[in-house]
Amino acid sequence: MQKRKDIRAWITETIENKCNSPENSLGDGSGERAWGKPLIGFASGADPIFVDYKTHVGQLHWTPAEIFEKTFNRKTNPENLTVISWVLPQTPATKRDNAAMDRLPARRWAQSRVFGEQFNSTLRKHVEDKLNREGYPAVVPFLSKEFHTEKSEAFQITSTWSERHAAYACGLGTFGLCDGLITPVGKAMRLGSVVVEAPVTPDKRPYTNHREYCSFAMNGSCGECIDRCPAGALSKDGHDKALCMAYLHEITAPHVENEYGFKGYGCGLCQTGVPCESGIPKRA
Repeated sequence: MQKRKDIRAWITETIENKCNSPENSLGDGSGERAWGKPLIGFASGADPIFVDYKTHVGQLHWTPAEIFEKTFNRKTNPENLTVISWVLPQTPATKRDNAAMDRLPARRWAQSRVFGEQFNSTLRKHVEDKLNREGYPAVVPFLSKEFHTEKSEAFQITSTWSERHAAYACGLGTFGLCDGLITPVGKAMRLGSVVVEAPVTPDKRPYTNHREYCSFAMNGSCGECIDRCPAGALSKDGHDKALCMAYLHEITAPHVENEYGFKGYGCGLCQTGVPCESGIPKRA
């Protein structure tokens, strides 16, 4: 099979075209989109940052070469691998609605968390399938049967693949106080990624500190997400994942089902109504 001359442009077009399809919706029959235009980045599978994650995230976190080998039962040179990551930004309407909430998620936010994330998984699979059909072996780590989470002393919960760390490696953003990724299109978004055996020129990371876009982390000048958290899961010391998850499942899940009529959960108050909602704060 003849290889693509500009695989980077083709991958970008593939993701953008799918995001322009009717499948990118809030799932209520209105046709309203769940996500805005995607932001896309690339990282080399040989980037040493993926080995560093073994220390900073946990030994169980896969390198691109490890998940590739698990999937295709063969080794490959990490330099032949590329990590593709994308950011799906929340729409202005969803951000507006959720910014107005002070305890529970707005309907649009809950819809994007449930039906929008369903589309994100469809997008992951779509990119994986198209790459494989074109002769570029690809895998979605997040959808792998090998994917799992474990308890962690350092981070409470950790997993074999982190969409946020993949995006960080691809130059798409840095971590905020609430552990969400602050990207050029803001923190109100969702992430996806694919690992492919195809060398693509990687993007340069425009930062050197993993908290560089967070004003509070860099100079203590913000911290507005602390006051936005209805679960009390945020403080100057960071993010309590256990409190956060308990609030999602025990408080927001019943609310979403009873008030909005579908099963799911969501919150996102720390991602909306804050300076990093739709971009990188200037003071960072």
